[in-house]
Formats: sequence, C-alpha cells, structure tokens
Amino acid sequence: MADEKKFAGYICTGCGIGERLDAGQLETIATRDGKMQSCRQHEMLCSKEGVQTIRDDIANEGVTHIMIAACSRRAKVEAFNFTEVAMSRANLREGVIWVRPDTDENRETTQEMADDYIRMACAEVKFMTQPTGSGEQELNKQILVVGGGITGMTAALETAAAGYPVHIVEKSGVLGGHAGGYYKSIPTRSPYAEPQDTGISQMIADVEANDSITVHLNSTLARTEGAPGRFNAEIATESGSSETLSFGAIIQATGFKLYDPSALPQYAYDKSADVVTNEELEGLVMQADGGPIKRPSDGKAVESVAFVQNVGQNSTEENELPYHSGIGDMIAIKQAMYFKELNGNCDTTILFDNLRTPGAAGEDFYRAGQQKMITFSKGAVTEVVPGSTLEVKFKDLILNDDATMQCDLVVLDVGMMPNTGPDPYAQLAVEEAEDEAEKEKARALLENAPPSILNLEYRQGTDLPHLKYGFTDSHFICFPYETRRTGIYAAGPTRRPMDMRQAADDAAGAAMKAIQAAENAGKGRAAHPRSGDLSFPSFRKEGCTQCKRCTVECPFGAINEDEKRYPIFNEARCRRCGTCMGACPVRVISFENYSVDTVGQQIKNVEVPEEWDEKPRILVLACENDAYPALDQSAMNGVEITQWARVVPVRCLGSISLSWITDSLNNGYDGIVLMGCQKGEDYQCHFVKGSEMGLERMSKVGDTLQTLNLEPERVASYEVAITDIQRAPKLINDMAETVQNIGMSPFKF
Repeated sequence: MADEKKFAGYICTGCGIGERLDAGQLETIATRDGKMQSCRQHEMLCSKEGVQTIRDDIANEGVTHIMIAACSRRAKVEAFNFTEVAMSRANLREGVIWVRPDTDENRETTQEMADDYIRMACAEVKFMTQPTGSGEQELNKQILVVGGGITGMTAALETAAAGYPVHIVEKSGVLGGHAGGYYKSIPTRSPYAEPQDTGISQMIADVEANDSITVHLNSTLARTEGAPGRFNAEIATESGSSETLSFGAIIQATGFKLYDPSALPQYAYDKSADVVTNEELEGLVMQADGGPIKRPSDGKAVESVAFVQNVGQNSTEENELPYHSGIGDMIAIKQAMYFKELNGNCDTTILFDNLRTPGAAGEDFYRAGQQKMITFSKGAVTEVVPGSTLEVKFKDLILNDDATMQCDLVVLDVGMMPNTGPDPYAQLAVEEAEDEAEKEKARALLENAPPSILNLEYRQGTDLPHLKYGFTDSHFICFPYETRRTGIYAAGPTRRPMDMRQAADDAAGAAMKAIQAAENAGKGRAAHPRSGDLSFPSFRKEGCTQCKRCTVECPFGAINEDEKRYPIFNEARCRRCGTCMGACPVRVISFENYSVDTVGQQIKNVEVPEEWDEKPRILVLACENDAYPALDQSAMNGVEITQWARVVPVRCLGSISLSWITDSLNNGYDGIVLMGCQKGEDYQCHFVKGSEMGLERMSKVGDTLQTLNLEPERVASYEVAITDIQRAPKLINDMAETVQNIGMSPFKF
C-alpha cells in the first residue's frame, strides 16, 4: 500500500560512540524493543557514504520513518536532511558519551542511558506522520513596506534588488521621513572627522527610478487582514480613494516621534523661540541655505550656542522617558560642527551629564569635535532664563559649583519615541474585562493611545504588540525584526532608538526576513525559529470542549473560533511552538511530527528499574531553543550529568502537556526537571509567551503531587539561558541529589 509505514534505524559508531557503547546491543534494542524493521550500523553516518545509505533505503526499500542514533539533533542538520520521511534522532554523543566519564564503574549505566535513548527515539518516530504543507496559499512575492523614511526606503530597495516587487505606503506627501529635513548625518566612514551628506536625495531618486517599487504617498492602511503569503491590505489616500492589494509579507518602518519638552518648564521651550529641539535646529540649518545659522526670534546670526543634553530622558519622573536614546550626544557633536562650519567663530558648548558616543565613529568623532574647539562641559542644567540673550544655569559637575552662561540659542537633546500603534494587549484587556470597573480601568490605559497604523483584522488587536516603552516587540538577541504577528516585521526606530546607519542596516535585515517569510508561506513552511517545518496544528473536533484556551494562549494570533466556537487554525500565522497543544486540557491538538504521543511515548519507553535496583530515573523536559543547546554545549565542555537523567527536547515549555508530568510520576520516575526560557520583560523565549505560560501551568503541579502523596521537590521548573552551560547540568544533578535525600518514588513497578 502507498501509505504503508516502514521503519528503519541507523546507528553511527563514529566520534567515539563505538568505543564507548555496545553498538550491537543498541541495534538489538532498536529492532526488539523499538520495533524497527531494519537497523544498520555505520562508522561515520554523516559522511557522504553514510547519508547515501539512508537515501538508498528510502528510494529502494520504501522506508518512510527513520531513527538516527548519532549526535545531537542540533548537529549535522544539513547531512541528515531527509524531508521526504519522518525522522527522530537519539542523542548518543552529546547526550551520553560526552557527559559520562569513561570508567569501568560507569560503563553499565552509560550503556543503559544509550539503550533508553534508542527506545525513546524509536517510540517517537513510530507516532510521527511525515508532515506535508498546508497548501493554504501559493507564493506571493509582493512585499508591503509601511513608512517611507530611511528605514522604509532601504527595505524597499533591498527587497527590490532581490527580485521582489515592493509597495511603499507613506502617510505624508514626500519620501525621506525625518532624515529628509536633515542638513547632514553622523559620519559612517573613516576618519569620522566631519558630518557627511545624508544621501536622502539619491535614495529617493533610486526608489522613484526602480520599476519594482510602487510608492503610495499621502496614504495609510485602512485595513489589513490575512496571513503570510496572503495579506490583504486596503491602502487609503487622503482624497478618500482606496485599493486593496495582496502581499506575501509586511515590513513596518514607521520610525519615531520626538519627545515634547514643553512639559519641562525649566528649559523655557514654550517661552522662547530661541530654545529649540535638535530636530528643529536641522530646519534652521536648512533655511540658512549655506549661510550663517540665525536665531528664530530676530534673525540674528548665532554667535553662541549651548547644547543641553539628555532632556527628559533616562528619568524616573512622571511624563519623562525612562530610557536614553543613545545617539543624542553624537547628534550634538554633528550639529555643533554646523556652527563651526557656517557661523565662523561661534562659541559652541555641549553641556552633558554622561557623554555617550557609541558606534564606529564614536571616539574619533568626539576628538574631531574637540579639535574644532567645541567645548564639552560636564554640567546638569537647572534652568534656562529667556531674555534678549538666554541665560543657562547649570551645576558644574566637575567643580561641584553653580555656574551660568549666556548664549543666543539653546538646543535641547530630546529623545526618540516609537511611532507605533496602540498596544493590542491593552485593547484585548478591554474586551476580556470581567466587570465594568475592570473594563473602565482598561479603557483608561487606551485613552492616550496613538491611532492604529496597520489596522489589523486580528482577534488580538489592531497593531503590533509592544515590548517596552511603546517600542514594538522584537527581541534584539533571539529574533530581531520578528514580531508576534507572523510575516510582519519591524525595523528602524520603531524597534529601538537608533541612528540613520543603524536604521538602514536594520531595514536590510527586515527585508531578508520578509522575503524568507513570503517564500516559506508559499511552500507551507513555518517561519522563525522552526523555519522550514511543514507541520501545522490540527485537532480532533469530536473531543474538543470549546474551552478557548488554545485561542487565548496562542502568542501569535493564529487561532480563531468558528460560529460554534470550535478553533480555526491559521497555519500560515502559526510558529509551530505547540503552546496550543500544551494548553488543551483534553489533548486533542497535535502536529504531524510533534504531539502528546510523540513525547508521551518517549517517556513511557524509558526502562524504569525496580526500587531495589537503586537506579533512579529523572525526566528532563528541555526547551529546544535554549536549554537543550546549553546542555549540548556543556557536553562539549566535558561537564558531567547524572546517569539517571533522560532528556527530552520540547519545542517550548508552553507545549508541555500536564499528562506528561502525571504519566511520568505514575510510571515511577523519581524526579522531573523542566527547563524553559527566561520570561518577563527581559524574556528570551523564542515564542514570546510560551515559557511564561508553561511555567504558570507548572505552578499548579503541586496539586497533582499532593493528590499522589508525593513530595513537591520531585518536580522543579527553571528558566535557563543558552549560555547556562555550567548551570543547566547542575540543575539536573541537583535533582539527583534531591532524589537521593528524599528517596525513590513509591510508584515504581
């Protein structure tokens, strides 16, 4: 029959595996216990010959499911890339021989570890089905870029250069954004001694001349619906006309707004025309048109200017910014050089509290400013007094004394604020409020929210979720550019404060991610971090209780409900984290290659010795993105792990089913260690909320332990980073000590 399953096992004896383990016994375990229909050994399975052996069996013997016993599933992924079959991997190298000392007394338990990993991998693959793409849509190469500044134009040019048509939607009547009004920019080339041309005019010309780029000026998005590969965006113009176009992916490059210093009376911003922000100064320089910069009040050429740094930034005061934009001091140096260039011997002073000059230009640009006789004075400005000239009062932080200076113009370094829409989780809080008081409190948080930018037709709100301070949620380490809305990428200052060069680099990265998303969607494959995964969630309708937990807990808005409240899975939005599977109380949600059974059967097929054998068993459920790599790295560094541990990688802590915990305890496991990613504001979970929700569910395990009359110490949950190469194995070894102290499980058979 065409759909008949045929199982084959392959055991590598290279990398020291054959010297440390009895490969013949492993082969017997695979065929006898694992029910593999055939099993082969190879001295270097990842070699060209070894890989060809597997390919020949697939082509000639009709093998549909393979079990590879070799190195970690994170190693040799290109060699063992058999997309046409279902595959599991037993980690014998990093998971067994590299974490156990090579001594006679350890030989028996080391072999037992390897035997169990063979059983586990065989059990896993038996309950897998080879994934096939969802077929929800065909490849759509059109990319939508929202915003026509430096970031948006760079993203469009990079995308078009890669052969993908682009549409730019810009709400104003011109391209260029903030940078379009700048005189010059911070230098990006050695010797970093002078401000350089912004390059905006050339960039606009390049965009307008590119046949692959369509520009929509004076336009906004009235409505956006769909998913990667089939976003439908209604582009509305100021005149009232609109058109709906389809896109494969979206890049939000809506830039920033500037902090309004009017709320800070000590700087007299709203009392004197000669107190300006750093961006308003750019306008004065452009108006000068190569002549001297003049002060706004009377048109007099500026002879003395004071730059006041860090205005309303890095502050704990209400209505001020709790963060620093990072580039204000570099901007001040650049602008102070304007005066040296255009206003002759203008007296130019930069008053700072903590001078920051990051990036390649940093120190050299600062030294160049000193050489141009710009004065850098460490002082905290307390008041600006208006008059025919401005009096700046400040605390000299070097001399610890009060000081004043007179000047024609004061320039305030104000911070960058993200130009983002309302936080969708604040919107959702209104919808899900249980009473009117709670609803009113939630509404109050939205009172001053900005207007929507994307106008998404998502159950979870109209715009991209925020991370902190209104910036879009896009983790700078684990997954830059990705947001919680699959196929929609953020770039530029909407993610974090940055200069023009950083914004352009950011745009290029987002463009490549958007192209990848469109391509993956066209092939029915997952986006980051499981890029290329063809599996997607399905559910058994007759068992569904319509509890909505999967809908609510999905971090990516991939699940809606039909008119009867059954879940509707949007495969193209799904990141394949399995959080919905872990949330389901009746275990009806699964993936073709990851399910309650693929993990549950691994747990059940570990050989649990009798109590009098004094060989405990500790189950470790480790996140495949951080904890499992940390354990691999610890193995590479020769860090020992107790021989009683059996590690099962999971897609995310959020995917863990409570049935795995109860089944493990009932089967006689003595301890369980759960390893997820860091949660909270500084989260490192690749699936954003998965770890947090998983840890929340696990906090209720105590009730299960109490019901079974077991000690609460037998189950421990931890947040583990990929760098915890010493800590991760220690947590497992600590559980072994705990089991030794409290005794083995009374549930052993």
